[in-house]
Amino acid sequence: MLRLLRARAGRRVRRPSFQPPDAAPMSIVRPTAGAAAEDARAGSAVAAPPAPGAAPAAAVATPLILLAAALALRALGFVPAVIDTDEGLYILQARAWLRGGWPLVAVWDMHPVGGPALLTLAMAVLGEGVGAVRLFGAVAVALTGWALHGAARAAGAPHGVALGAGLLYVAHSVLLGGLATNTEVLLAPFVAAAMALGVRGAARALERGAAPRWRDLVATGLLVGAALTVKPVAVPEGSLAFLLLTAPAWRRGALPWRRGLAMAAAYAALCAAPTALFALAYALHGAFWEFLDGSFLAPLRYGGERLDPGTAAWQVGTAMLGLAWLFVMAALAPLPARRGAAEEGWARRLGAVGALWFVAASLAVAMPGMFFEHYFLLWLPPLALLAACGAWRLATCCIAPPPRRAGLAFALVIAALSVDAWLGDAVPRMQRGVGLREPDPVRGVAAALAAAVPRGAPVLVANYHPVVHALADVGLATRYVFPAQLTGRYGAVAGIDMDAEVARVLASRPAAIVVDRGWWTAMRPTVRAMLEEALAQDYAIAATVMEERGPVEIWRRR
Repeated sequence: MLRLLRARAGRRVRRPSFQPPDAAPMSIVRPTAGAAAEDARAGSAVAAPPAPGAAPAAAVATPLILLAAALALRALGFVPAVIDTDEGLYILQARAWLRGGWPLVAVWDMHPVGGPALLTLAMAVLGEGVGAVRLFGAVAVALTGWALHGAARAAGAPHGVALGAGLLYVAHSVLLGGLATNTEVLLAPFVAAAMALGVRGAARALERGAAPRWRDLVATGLLVGAALTVKPVAVPEGSLAFLLLTAPAWRRGALPWRRGLAMAAAYAALCAAPTALFALAYALHGAFWEFLDGSFLAPLRYGGERLDPGTAAWQVGTAMLGLAWLFVMAALAPLPARRGAAEEGWARRLGAVGALWFVAASLAVAMPGMFFEHYFLLWLPPLALLAACGAWRLATCCIAPPPRRAGLAFALVIAALSVDAWLGDAVPRMQRGVGLREPDPVRGVAAALAAAVPRGAPVLVANYHPVVHALADVGLATRYVFPAQLTGRYGAVAGIDMDAEVARVLASRPAAIVVDRGWWTAMRPTVRAMLEEALAQDYAIAATVMEERGPVEIWRRR
């Protein structure tokens, strides 16, 4: 990064390195000979043209650096069996798909099937273990960082600043439960790539007066469409990507309104196309109603149980504290350039894009109305762009004005922010020691369950992590395996009488029942009564594994 950022004082700059390679020279940033000399004397942060072959080398090195960073910073995520309960549900859906069942049919959920489809591909290639899913998550994070690098470069930022933005995203993705391969991690590469295309289209319109290209529109629409199959909250960011691609050209007169309307209609169709293909596949499979209910109706039912404003504000404030340094750096992004330095037009453009993107991401966070911790991972891509701008301002204006030191200062700021984010997750994880110096209770429950019942036997995991089914390789007693829906407070989300479903499962006498006593009171009272009766009549304790909140009991059918 330092080599890419280091300026060469006293050298005339014909085209600033922050300018996109295919862009026409921009008058607001093209220095004259006198200005270049003055900038050199004043410690300008404008980088010199790259050496021959540097751009191809950087293009190859960037994704490799980001992948290596993702694997290193997310290494602790390969240790525990459970980081987020949602991830286990997606693993079960992917496992069922590999074995002939379909998500929403064999394993029910209130999300679209794009996430399980991606995990199915990952497990088909890498194996059915949790480690394969976490590896896929690391790849997704690296791809998002690479897309952020592309967005920053499209705005005109230097390679080093663009790489810094990608590294900030990768590092901070370990926070807020982001070590799990959750929906926010899976949709981020598609959204970030769409935004990069939108920024590139905006730059072409502003610098050349060029109209948006149909190939860019098609790629952007399909990328957003893929994100929508993972989670519908991608709508605000998908809308912003289209506006970036078309609005500047329309304002410059390069996009007639008739063509603009045609592009809007085509974009809407492209965004809907992946979901429509899934709908067609489910219809041909004879399960269109299950697709419609799980992908559209259930999220609407879920959204009806929104948090009250006070609790939502508390959740938002807590998430902001967790990302405090990113917000601090982002607040520095609008600062003016140091006196005497060349005007950094790329910083203004990137700051504007980041601010608009953050607003769209905030709308996405708020859409479900629940404000769970991992929802705020949607903030990370725009915050990473803004924080990279702020770190550059800090390095060039405050820490090390001489140009040969600015790159080093910027690299140190990015490194410090990245290490701090990693420590924010690693320290409490190492203090608990789960899977490190202490046994992993989830794996312990799975091992005890596998020893207690035959392989593939139906098991009711009443209020524990559903991934236990996969770890123990046992069957499902019901397709409603998520504990908050099956036995907890969100039973109405499924649109059925969930108490009747629990009664049906207990009447079928599954081979074993897993009960987490630490979360016993979180279940509905009616379910607790039914379980107590069934356990007393038909089951005996086969094993007990201690969890942080209390014992987890494996009851085997007598």
